[in-house]
Amino acid sequence: MDTVRLRRLNRWQAETLREDLADLYVESSTTRPGEEFHGRQEFLLRLADNVQLPGFDMLIAEAESLVGCAYGFPVARDGSWWQGFDGRLPKNIEQLTASGHVFAITEVLLHPHGQHEGLARRLQERLVADHQASLGATSVDRSDLRAATAWKSCGWQDIGEIHRKQPVPTVLRVLVLPLGERTTEHPDGLTHNDRTQRPE
Repeated sequence: MDTVRLRRLNRWQAETLREDLADLYVESSTTRPGEEFHGRQEFLLRLADNVQLPGFDMLIAEAESLVGCAYGFPVARDGSWWQGFDGRLPKNIEQLTASGHVFAITEVLLHPHGQHEGLARRLQERLVADHQASLGATSVDRSDLRAATAWKSCGWQDIGEIHRKQPVPTVLRVLVLPLGERTTEHPDGLTHNDRTQRPE
C-alpha cells in the first residue's frame, strides 16, 4: 500500500481525466465481449452527470499509473436521497442525514490486476471521512448480486430497498458504511455525538 498515492480531484480535474477513468472502468468491469464500447459510453455519461452534482468529489489511487478511484457527493439534508425507501428509515440514519453527515459514493473502480489489498475500502473510508461524514451511503440494482457482495466485503451494511420511478422503475439495494466507533450500545457504528445531532 505504500506504493499507492491517494489524490483528490475536483470536478474540473476529473473531467480532464475522463478518458483515463473510462479506460479504468472498461478494464475493471465484467462486460461481455463486444459490449465494452457501450459500457464505456454509459460510464462517461454517468460521470458527466455526477460531476455536476453539488459537492462532487473524487479520490484517485495512483501507483505507476491510475489503479483506482471513488467518487460521490454529500447527501442533501432534506433526505431526498432516501426517497422511495421501503419502510421507515432508521432514526439514526435520518438524524445523520439531517445534520449533513452522510456522503453518497456513486462509483468505485479498481484495476483488476492491481495487487493492492484493501484499496477499495481505503478509498471509500477516506472519501467519506474527508467530508467529515459519519456515514457512507450507496445503492446497487437489486439484481446485481456481485456488486452488493463486493460492497459488503468492504464493510458495508445492507439496510433495505429504495423504489425509484425515474427515469425507469427500479429497485435498489441500499448499503451504508458507518465510520463511528462500534460500542456495545451501537454495534453498527451508527453513534451520535454533538456534531451529528439533528439541528433544532
